[in-house]
Amino acid sequence: MQYKYLGKTGLKVSSLCLGTMTYGNQVNKEEATNIIARALEAGINFFDTADAYADGNSEEIVGKALKKERQSVILATKVASRTGSGVNDIGLSRQHIIKGIEDSLRRLATDYIDIYYVHWPDYNTPIEETLQTLNDLVHQGKIRYIGCSNFRAWQLCKALWVSDINKLTSFTCIQPPYNLLTRDIEYELLPLCVSEGIGVCVYNPLAAGLLTGKYDPDKPPTEGTRFNIEGMGSLYRERYWSNANFQAVSNLKEIARKYDRNLIQFALAWILSNDTITSAICGTTSLNQLEENLRATELKLSEEELIECDNVWQQLRPLRFFYGR
Repeated sequence: MQYKYLGKTGLKVSSLCLGTMTYGNQVNKEEATNIIARALEAGINFFDTADAYADGNSEEIVGKALKKERQSVILATKVASRTGSGVNDIGLSRQHIIKGIEDSLRRLATDYIDIYYVHWPDYNTPIEETLQTLNDLVHQGKIRYIGCSNFRAWQLCKALWVSDINKLTSFTCIQPPYNLLTRDIEYELLPLCVSEGIGVCVYNPLAAGLLTGKYDPDKPPTEGTRFNIEGMGSLYRERYWSNANFQAVSNLKEIARKYDRNLIQFALAWILSNDTITSAICGTTSLNQLEENLRATELKLSEEELIECDNVWQQLRPLRFFYGR
C-alpha cells in the first residue's frame, strides 16, 4: 500500500480509501466488519462514511469495527444531507452542523473526526457561517481537518478566500467524482487543487460499477447493484447509464485486453497514476471485490495505455474551444 500526504498537510492517507456507503444496507454488519478487518490488514488506513449513509447505520458499523484501531486510522464522515423530517435537518447551517457532528461522534463511538466533509454546497447558507462553525469545532478538538465534497472550482476557491481573509480553518481536501468516464474535474478543479495544495480524494472510481464491464446495455441492471439500490438507483442510472458510456466501456475493455489487464484494476490504476489524486474511495461490498481492488495498487500503466485512455475520453468529450486561456 502506498501513502500520500493529504494536500499540504502532514497527514498521510492510503492511496485506496474504503468507502462504506452500503454498510448497513446492501452489506450487513458481519460482512462489513470482515471487509474492514481485511482492509486494515492490507494497509488501508483511510475510511470514509457519512451521516446519511444507511440512515446512520454505516457510521455505527464503522465505529464499532474500528474501535480498537481508532488511533491509527484516518476516519472521514460528512454533513449536509437530510437526517430528519425537521426544516433544519439538512444543509450547512450552524444549527445542522453542530447537531450533525454530535450525532456522528456518538454513532462512531469516538471523540474526534479526522476529516469532516461538507457533503454538498448549501446555496441557502452563507459559506462564512459554515466555515466559522467548522472552525469552532476544530478549536474544540472535535475535528482535525475539514474538507468539501461536490463543490465546483469557484465554490472551493471562494471558500479558501473566505477562510484566508477571516483567518479561519480552511478546506484541506475535496471529494469529487472521477473515473475514466467522468474527467471534467481535470479542466479547472484539479489545477486549482494543485495551485492551492488541496488533497483530492475521489469517489465513483468505477463509475458505480459500469467500469467492471459486467453490465449489458440491453438488459436491466442486476438486483442489489448500485443502479437499482433503493433511493439511489435512479441517480446512478442518470449519472452513468448511457449509450455513450457503454461504448466507452467497450473501447476500454479492448485497451485492457490488449495490455493483458483486468478492467477493474486497470481503471483504478489509471486514477492512481495521476499525481494530483490523493486517494481513490472504493466502496467494496465483498471481500472478493476488496482483493481485486487491492491488486490495482501494484499496477503501473505505460504512457501508451494512458494515451489510449485519453483517446476514449476525447470521444466522450470532444475537444472544443475552451473559454479559459
